This record gives sequence, structure tokens and C-alpha cells, in this order.
Amino acid sequence: MIKKTCWVWLSITLIACTAKAQTTQQYIDDHIEYAQSLMRLYKIPASLIMAIAIHESASGNSKIARYMNNHFGIKGPNSNTEIRSSYRDYETIEASYDHFIEFLQGRSYYQPLFDRLDQYDYRAWARGIQRGGYAHSRSWAAQVIGLIKKHELFQYDERPDDYIEPPLPTLRLSRKLAGNTRSKKIYTVKSGDNLGRIAKLHQTTTKSLMRKNGMKSAALKPGQKIKI
Repeated sequence: MIKKTCWVWLSITLIACTAKAQTTQQYIDDHIEYAQSLMRLYKIPASLIMAIAIHESASGNSKIARYMNNHFGIKGPNSNTEIRSSYRDYETIEASYDHFIEFLQGRSYYQPLFDRLDQYDYRAWARGIQRGGYAHSRSWAAQVIGLIKKHELFQYDERPDDYIEPPLPTLRLSRKLAGNTRSKKIYTVKSGDNLGRIAKLHQTTTKSLMRKNGMKSAALKPGQKIKI
């Protein structure tokens, strides 16, 4: 009788947990208005804000989204007692959205995006944020752009009727030349640098940099030159 009761309780718990999971469309419906309000204030596409949140929070279903209101995968201190995490926690979901904008505006390598791009060119924004080191994955921008197209999020960017997407710049390099270009890229270590930050900035990993440079320690010295 006890086993049966436990099984029933477990089944109910599993059903309840499953019921809490929301679809991507539900997530969009819940948060698109706030994304648009940020777009109007800061001229960053609502489609981009929403797609990054969907990507980084699994449409609000990830642990850090559910327990910590973190929808953009931003790391930092937290006071959460329910899960152990290196990610920052927020009092509300909206606070997470606000901090995402503050995060971009507070870093010099993202500032040119605000100066140069408008709220319509989500592709350029996505690629610019990736180049700034927001994510390690080299396919991150393509995945974000793919989400925008799949869910037609660009319809929320309030584009003029006659708006035409600007063509993306093309870079034509043979595989051999591209490989040589990457192998010759050198970075000069600055004061305050660490290997993790450099790896993130260049969309690679600490382990890869150490292997490429024959390093046994991650310690760096200002002026030191390393291969990227």
C-alpha cells in the first residue's frame, strides 16, 4: 500500500513538473512586450532580445531561469539556496532582461553596436555580440538568427513597410588561406587579462589556447604574446 501511494505521489509530481514546462510560443507571448519596451529605449531589436532569451533559458525552462530568473546566461554572484550555480540571480524576470542591456552597454566592445546599428538589423547585432565574446560557441549567432527566422520574431521590430535587410558582408578566403590567417593571429596580453577572458573574447577555450601555445600554466604576464 505504501509503495502504491508513493508511486501515485511520484506520478502526480512528474505530471506537475511536466505541466510547468512552457512552449516557446508561450514564452514569446509572455515576454515580447517587455522586449519591445527595451527596444524602443535602447534601439536593440526586440527579436534579438527575445531570441537570445529563448536560446539561453530554453524558453524559460532551464534551471537558472526557473530558480534564479536568469534568462540570458550571465554569470555572477547569487544568494540562491535552492541550487548551486555560478550564474547571477535576479528578483524578477524583467530584472534579468534589464541587466542584459546594461551588460552590453557597460562593455566597450559592444558599445559600437549601439552607435552604429539600428533596431531592425538583428543579423548584424547577433554577429556583433558573438564577436564581442558573449558566447563560446562559434555557431551562437547563427542559432540566434535561426530562432528569429523560425518564430518570425522580426515582426516585433516595428520595421518600416519599405525596410530592406542590408546584405551581409562576405569574406572569400580559401580554406588554406583561412587556416593560415587563424594560425598567425597573435594577441598581446594586457594588464588585468586572464586566459579565460581572452578565450571568451576570441570564441575559443582556455584549454585550446594552452595547447596551441604549449602552456603548462594559465598564468600570464603583461606583454606576453600568445597565439589565438
